[in-house]
Amino acid sequence: MNNLEIVVEIMGWTASVLIVGSYALNIWGKIHANSKPYVWANIVGGLFFVVNTYYHHAYPSMMVNIVWVIIAIGLLCKPLFTKTTK
Repeated sequence: MNNLEIVVEIMGWTASVLIVGSYALNIWGKIHANSKPYVWANIVGGLFFVVNTYYHHAYPSMMVNIVWVIIAIGLLCKPLFTKTTK
C-alpha cells in the first residue's frame, strides 16, 4: 500500500466516524441537526467520502456524498439568506 492509498483509506474511515458519530449524537440528543458541529461533521465527512469513493471508482456513492455535502452547506448558509423580521 503506497502513501496515497493510506491517506485515502484514512479519509474514508474518518468520514465514517464523522458522519455516523454525528448522527448517533443527534439521535441521542447530544447535538442538534442544525448545530454547527453536526453540519461541519457532515461537510468534512462527506468531502472525505467523495475523495475515497472517487479513488475507488465508486461513482454512485460519490454522487450521493456530493449531494450530502451540498445539503449540509445549504443548511450552514441558510441564515445568510433568510430575512429576519423585527
